[in-house]
Amino acid sequence: MGTRAKDIVKMDVEKVIEMLNKAYADEWLAYYQYWVGAKVVTGSLRGIAESELIEHATEELGHAEMIAERIITLGGTPILNPDDLAKMSNCGYDAPEDPSVKAIVQQNVKGEQCAIDVYNKMLEVLKDKDEVTYKMILDILEDELEHEQDLQTIMEDLKSMGK
Repeated sequence: MGTRAKDIVKMDVEKVIEMLNKAYADEWLAYYQYWVGAKVVTGSLRGIAESELIEHATEELGHAEMIAERIITLGGTPILNPDDLAKMSNCGYDAPEDPSVKAIVQQNVKGEQCAIDVYNKMLEVLKDKDEVTYKMILDILEDELEHEQDLQTIMEDLKSMGK
């Protein structure tokens, strides 16, 4: 940890670490939801959906890594026990029990919309208080908005096919 990393944060660093750990949990669960969804998805547009889900999974894992690094920089510890991911998560996890493209994409749209809300609220808290974390969260939010758009495009394609 850098000696000045905590000094430049103009709010309770433990609160920042707590928010980040919740987001970290969300990202790990989003990664898994996308990854497993890509493995089990069936139906029309399966290939397109699978490709998009794998791409999003990779990006969610990258978000988790960024968040973990920031937690450590601030002197915290990322969630260590996988059992705690669901307990700490803001958005939770929807198991892809219906493997249809439509159901899996809808679940992931719901997850992205939750993530967008969470990150938007984090930005409100962090603005002018922790510019480094703010910038990282803004970058992640941009990705989440893009993910939502990508998934909604698949939903529109399914709708135009009468599915």
